Amino acid sequence: MKLETCSAAEIGRLVHRGEVSPVEVVDYFARRIEQRNPSLNAFVYTRFEEGREAAKALEARLTKGERIGPFAGVPFALKDFLPSKKGWTNSHGGVEALIRTDPESSVFCSAMEAAGGIAVGKTNAPAFAFRGTCDNLLYGPTSTPFKVGYNSGGSSGGSAAAVADGMIPIAEGSDGGGSIRIPAAWCGCYGFKPSVGTVPSVVRPDGWSATHPYCFNGGLTKTVEDSAILLNYMASYDPRDPLSLNRPRRDFTAEMERPLKGWKIAYTPDFGVFPVQREVLETVERAALAFREAGAEVIPVKLELPYTLDELAETWCRSICVDTAIEMELDRQKGFDLMGDYAHQLPREFIDWNQKAMEGGLLDYYRFNTVRTAIYDMQREIFEDYDLLLSPTTVCLPVPNAADGNTHGPETVNGVKMEPLIGFCETFFFNFTGNPAASVPAGLSKDGLPVGMQIVGRRFADGDVLAASRTFEQLRPWRDSYQIPLNRII
Repeated sequence: MKLETCSAAEIGRLVHRGEVSPVEVVDYFARRIEQRNPSLNAFVYTRFEEGREAAKALEARLTKGERIGPFAGVPFALKDFLPSKKGWTNSHGGVEALIRTDPESSVFCSAMEAAGGIAVGKTNAPAFAFRGTCDNLLYGPTSTPFKVGYNSGGSSGGSAAAVADGMIPIAEGSDGGGSIRIPAAWCGCYGFKPSVGTVPSVVRPDGWSATHPYCFNGGLTKTVEDSAILLNYMASYDPRDPLSLNRPRRDFTAEMERPLKGWKIAYTPDFGVFPVQREVLETVERAALAFREAGAEVIPVKLELPYTLDELAETWCRSICVDTAIEMELDRQKGFDLMGDYAHQLPREFIDWNQKAMEGGLLDYYRFNTVRTAIYDMQREIFEDYDLLLSPTTVCLPVPNAADGNTHGPETVNGVKMEPLIGFCETFFFNFTGNPAASVPAGLSKDGLPVGMQIVGRRFADGDVLAASRTFEQLRPWRDSYQIPLNRII
């Protein structure tokens, strides 16, 4: 049995039927990680023995006839960025001076364990998750399984590569500008970002620090079903989160099965500002038209924003550094000067943008809010007339990994200069606004590199995005594309 081809839900069903035991599942994926990870650099560390002990305890419960959750015995990976499993360690994305013991578990980890999953390791990410690629000075770059030596996308690139390569069936992602959707696009897997307030985000001492832009916890999966099940466990009300939605529990696996007949779907290739590589453009346009087969209308729309791409991308770079700049200044006052004593462990771009954030004034904060408002108004006007919005996830195919631990996106596309950290990603707009959004595998380039299509829904309409993703998955099944990395000798 090739478990690497199975989704998390499929493995859970095998375990419940007694066709494979949790220990066998953990051992199977441990061997696969050991064989495959050296080429891709998806995992930064593993805890297989701890996973085996958890699997043995789960087996004992199953033997007693206890019904475990839908991910019973499913190994999962966590992102090596923020604290994600109590007692493990994180490096804040490959910053050696910041390696700390996790004081608590993430919402993703708690949800996966409640569903029967077993944590087995942590995956690579860039420093402070501050870019749309996956590379850092401590662990180096992660490759997409579709072409070793080409980047997996970021910031949750280790998780996406591990899922796409069959090293793990499901893995954690976080998304502050596209960090779930970007690597999903470059690794050919599914990445869903929930709407604001759906999954709680508890941060202290500043309870509002994950709101400018909105930052989200979620997962990378092979199938829409896995993401819907995961959201069933992650979505909840937490009064400690000032934006958490207090509403009745929803079954997202039921919502994903809703038909799209009669829906009106808008399609934009560029939001009026992004240059897009021709192969990406043609692949996503073909993918978008597939929804007509489900009885939906797909209508190209022309959008306009009163800002250039550079202005929009630089707004994201500056705004997301506000909280990191505050964090580093508070640490400096306590005697830990990351930017001074350990600057050699940080990418130059991160230092520069944090310096700009530190030097910013009231008008910079005002400018961020006005840019954000323009994008908010854009999406509001779209969703007055349309049920969904489609676009490319990224404007380009995966880029080659750098040799210096500092891979970034392209500086130009189609001859147009762009900011290389996030400017190639059509994702960060919806971290400004809080809309639910996903990236689905749209197809492969002529050289076999994956292309992602972004699906965006109305604020709080997570089920709409899942339903559209599920419909597309049925119309244009992408599971066969995994055979490319699975069968490649690396």
